[in-house]
Amino acid sequence: MPAPICLIVNPTAGGGRAARAAPIAERALRERGLTVRRVDTRDLLHARDLAAAAAGAGETVVAVSGDGLIGAIADALRATPGSVLGVIPGGRGNDLARVLGIPEDPAAAAAIVADGHSRAVDLGLVETAAGGRPASAFVGIASVGFDSDANRIANGAPPWLGGLVYAYGALRALAGWRHARFEVELDPPGERRVFSGYSIGAANSQTYGGGMRAAPNALLDDGLLEVIALERVGKLAFLTRILPKVFKGTHVREPEVSVFQAREIELSADRPFTMYADGDPVGELPLRVRALPGAVTMLVPRGGGPNRAFGSHAAPTADAVAGARGGAATEVAPANAADRGPEVAGANGEGPAPSR
Repeated sequence: MPAPICLIVNPTAGGGRAARAAPIAERALRERGLTVRRVDTRDLLHARDLAAAAAGAGETVVAVSGDGLIGAIADALRATPGSVLGVIPGGRGNDLARVLGIPEDPAAAAAIVADGHSRAVDLGLVETAAGGRPASAFVGIASVGFDSDANRIANGAPPWLGGLVYAYGALRALAGWRHARFEVELDPPGERRVFSGYSIGAANSQTYGGGMRAAPNALLDDGLLEVIALERVGKLAFLTRILPKVFKGTHVREPEVSVFQAREIELSADRPFTMYADGDPVGELPLRVRALPGAVTMLVPRGGGPNRAFGSHAAPTADAVAGARGGAATEVAPANAADRGPEVAGANGEGPAPSR
């Protein structure tokens, strides 16, 4: 018999979108013969507790919310062997669902949950460089700098802006932006890079901000972070040449954008910044970000969806999934590490060439 479903709903997500999607998804799952239990969450900590309890009881956990809640739930499920996570898009951006090819229609998304096709998916983890603060897991992209300002503004924007809230945040942030000096160390102790500019992001997935393809070559199963650095460029050039190309992912071809790959990075800057991951604040610099290979098993469309979200077409093995839940970044070999390699190029032309 298929496992019963626990729908964890954030009723305020997406300006009420999750609350509207939940009954449609619940009805669609019941019509497919599944047992469904719905619980509403008050906050991320409450969602983690609900997810852990549901997985411990043998239920399949399905998040009805945006990426921030999905990341928190995924992190909670890492501790429960055999746990499985499904997604019904209910936030404003829904970037993980977009990359996986999960449709926005809640009934269609519920059909993917009912189909039961699963894959092992990486997570990212943000930690304080010196330890002592609880780590924060994320499913999409963690970024800092200009993105910190843009996210803060977007989170305070009126709900009626919908998916446009991220473009609104970027435009408002640009008006008062001044360049910062960033330092990133790749796979410590390893190559250090220093640059002046806008932002630096560590991507587990391809998109953020409601479809901005910040890391178009990031994969969900390679055990690597795609590190994107936007260096110094004038505000007009940023607005007219860089920002429009982010929506297609072609900004990575611009000379001011450098792309690296690493399993772990350490970040610092010359002034205080809050890092945001999946739209939520997760800590103050300096910080460490690392990949957690195969950390959670997720229900996904068969065939991989319209985006190249995975580098391997092989189904996850039971040993790989069980090992990944231990949380160590080295326990599961990257699915295609031999193909991609540890490209840790320098923005100043030193060392191997950046991945583009």
